[in-house]
Amino acid sequence: MRRRTRRPVPRPSATPPSRGAPLDLVNSAAGTASFLGSLLLYAGYIYINAYFGYFHLDSFAIGFSTFELIMRSLRLATLPTFEVMAVILLMPGLLRLLALLPVRGRYLRGLRQTGRAVARAYLAVAASGVVLMLLWRWIQPHAWVAPSLVAVGLLLGRTPAATPARASSGPAWERAGALVMAGLFLIWAVALVAGQLGRQDASSDAGQLVRRVAVVVVSTDRLSMVSPGLVYEDLGPGTHYWYRYSGLRLLIERDHRYYLVSLGWRRNTDPTFIIEDDDSVRVELRAGTQPSG
Repeated sequence: MRRRTRRPVPRPSATPPSRGAPLDLVNSAAGTASFLGSLLLYAGYIYINAYFGYFHLDSFAIGFSTFELIMRSLRLATLPTFEVMAVILLMPGLLRLLALLPVRGRYLRGLRQTGRAVARAYLAVAASGVVLMLLWRWIQPHAWVAPSLVAVGLLLGRTPAATPARASSGPAWERAGALVMAGLFLIWAVALVAGQLGRQDASSDAGQLVRRVAVVVVSTDRLSMVSPGLVYEDLGPGTHYWYRYSGLRLLIERDHRYYLVSLGWRRNTDPTFIIEDDDSVRVELRAGTQPSG
C-alpha cells in the first residue's frame, strides 16, 4: 500500500511587500506641494496688500499675476526662516546621525528623553499659544508667536513620542482634525508675518523715496495734482505739452498706469497719484538719486 506524502503548503509571508507605499509617497508629496503652493500665494497676497495699502492703493485694482504673488512671498524667505526650517527637517534624523558618530550612549539617551519630554508637553505648548492670544494687545509686533505655538503643539501631539507606546493614537477623524487645525494656525502665523513685513518695507521705502525711479509728467492740460513735494511748471503755449510736473517717484506701473507719490510723501496727509499714459500725457522715467559711494 502506497503511502502518500503531502507537499508542504507555502505559508504567506508575514510581511508582504506593500504595493501602496510608492503611491502613498506620491500622494503625500502632492499634498505637501499643494499646501506649500497655496501658502506661498496667500503669503504673497497678504504682503502685497499690506505694502500697497500703506500707500492707499488696492492690490486688486492694480492687478498682480500668480507668479508675482509667489515671487513677493519669497520676501518671507529670510535667513532665520531657513534656519528654523532646516532644524525642523533635520530633527527626525538627528538621533540616527549621532548614533553613527562616536557619541556616548548616555548622551543619546538624554537626547531621546528630552525629545520625548518636549513631545509629551504638547498640551502646554498649545496652551501657551492660547494664553498669548488673550494677551494680543501686549504682544505686538510679535503676535505671530501665538498661532505658531498652537500649531507646533497640535503637531507634537500627533507624534509617536507624545503618548506612551501602548496608548491608542486616536480615531482617524481626530488625527485629521488636529492636522487641519495646525495648518490653519500656521496659515494665520504666515499671514501675520507677511503683513508685518509688507508694512515695514513700505515704511522703509517711503522714507527713501529719493532713491526710487524719478518721474516727470508733461501734459497738454493742467492736471489736478497738489502735493508739498510736487514741482509744477508752465512751459507756455509755444509747446505741445504746456505743463510739466516733477518731483515724483514711481511706486509701480501696470497697464500704462503709473502709480506715483511726491518727494517727502506723508502717509496721513498726502495723496497717491495715478497717471494713465495716453495722447495728452507723456511720462518720462529717470534715475533716482543714488547713495554716494
